[in-house]
Amino acid sequence: MMTAVDLIHVPYRGAGPALADLLGGQVHVYFAGMASAIDHVKSGKLRALGITSAARSDHLPQVAPIGDSVTGYEASDWFGLGAPKGTPEGTVGSLNTAVNAGLADPKFRARIVELGGVVIGGRPVDFGKMIAGETEKWAKVIRFAGIKPDI
Repeated sequence: MMTAVDLIHVPYRGAGPALADLLGGQVHVYFAGMASAIDHVKSGKLRALGITSAARSDHLPQVAPIGDSVTGYEASDWFGLGAPKGTPEGTVGSLNTAVNAGLADPKFRARIVELGGVVIGGRPVDFGKMIAGETEKWAKVIRFAGIKPDI
């Protein structure tokens, strides 16, 4: 959308088969998650053309963010914990405290970083703002691409 590059989407059932086809030359480009591709990049089997996060990765510092070439580009995987609307604030607060304590555990943090992740943590209100921003960003992509639900 941001570059007018015309790519054909090839759906895969996971990173394993997609990486196998990329390594085998059946596909020419793949937007892989850091955890699944980093070993192949470090071994020289794959060449990283860019990183989709806004900032360089400590794991692949030689790879520039795509946003350096395509102004405003950023697409990062993220994981979070949610609760149903109306969950009591005390419950949300307790869960948030427990999750942040887990994220502060040095062994857990080290494993996430080893897999190429970034541990953030934080407050529920900040997570809500991040989700709202992501929803707005991806809604533009969905509208541009004319994506419709398959029901």
